[in-house]
Amino acid sequence: MLSIAFFAAALVSQAPVPTAVELAPAFGNTLISTYPDGRTARTWLQPGGRYEGRGRRGGRSSGTWRIRDGQVCFSQRRPIPLPGAYCTPIVSGGVGTSWAARAVTGEQIRVTLVAGR
Repeated sequence: MLSIAFFAAALVSQAPVPTAVELAPAFGNTLISTYPDGRTARTWLQPGGRYEGRGRRGGRSSGTWRIRDGQVCFSQRRPIPLPGAYCTPIVSGGVGTSWAARAVTGEQIRVTLVAGR
């Protein structure tokens, strides 16, 4: 029984774990989140673990990001620090990649990586 548990743990440990390298295509580009009402939010990631954003209502925000459990997690620091973090799966791909996700509000959104800032 112990050998089966050890083997299973070894398999899990060999699974690819997303890293900041997978986020590299986002650096220098823009993540656009489109909400059900058609409005968009923009997020700009920096390689050192910081981000800036403009919400769908035009408000600016900034904070930090980090990789945790295969997800990228955002912690807002400005305009007001928010407790906790918003985490979302990392999706591999370059400019033009698009995927479905959930916003911090729980709404279904479409995220697209577009060239430039």
